[in-house]
Amino acid sequence: MTALGVVFRPQLPPERLRAMARAADASGLEELWLWEDCFLESGIASASAALAWTERLRVGIGLLPVPLRNAALTAMEAATLERLFPGRFVLGLGHGVQDWMGQVGARAASPVTLLREHLTAVRALLRGERVTMAGRCVTLDGVALDWPPATAPEVLAGAIGPRSLRLTGEAADGTILDARATPDDVRAARLLIAEGRAEAGRAPDGPHRMVVYLHTATGPDAAARLSAELGPRDPASPRPGIAGDAKAVARAVQRLTEAGADTVVLQPTADEPDPEGFIRFAADEVRPLIP
Repeated sequence: MTALGVVFRPQLPPERLRAMARAADASGLEELWLWEDCFLESGIASASAALAWTERLRVGIGLLPVPLRNAALTAMEAATLERLFPGRFVLGLGHGVQDWMGQVGARAASPVTLLREHLTAVRALLRGERVTMAGRCVTLDGVALDWPPATAPEVLAGAIGPRSLRLTGEAADGTILDARATPDDVRAARLLIAEGRAEAGRAPDGPHRMVVYLHTATGPDAAARLSAELGPRDPASPRPGIAGDAKAVARAVQRLTEAGADTVVLQPTADEPDPEGFIRFAADEVRPLIP
């Protein structure tokens, strides 16, 4: 079954998160996703608060930029959240926006190498292993978590280009595609992920969760708001996103799932006038229309 989520955009002040998380939990929405965009809001702090304020909601971070983090600290934080809220936390890691990483003196010489090493270390630590590695970017000397989770949470990775997509197949439990992805992009990503899995000796058709964001606007001014969000149109490229009522949104979600998405996360426009109402729209009107 397709999972449906909504993004809490960090353009909203942190104090808005409580009402939105509770609205998502009360409405029966499966997932709420958070971003750690520079220099807005912390992913881990926001996720821990959202999990504490809710009872059943799954909370994903899509994603934490690894240049800002030590792999052992990432694993400690993920393990703590998984033990506190078993089965409700989804960790996403990624390169980060390189200009932002440069602003804080953390630009990686090889973003792909850094992400590969970070994924390898974090997933091993979350499995309860003692890890020693001397990589190009990550160094650990006999590190093990004292409080590993009973079951390691899935670790997803954000990707856009072919090398990064193959890497997610090689070293992650799933892949996050941003809202620029069209159904054709999802299909192409699935093929590259399978290549990466095969190169790493993993079953090409093995379980690998695909999370895809979808630009979404609804209401009387939906088309105008979505157009403003996406900017000038390139006639040569399919335009991502959907503006319309619940039926139109459900059809767009279905097109992504038919292409290979397991979870579709509705991404409201930055100027969405009623974020809590958007969550209820997703849960009450769109969700029933999705198989």
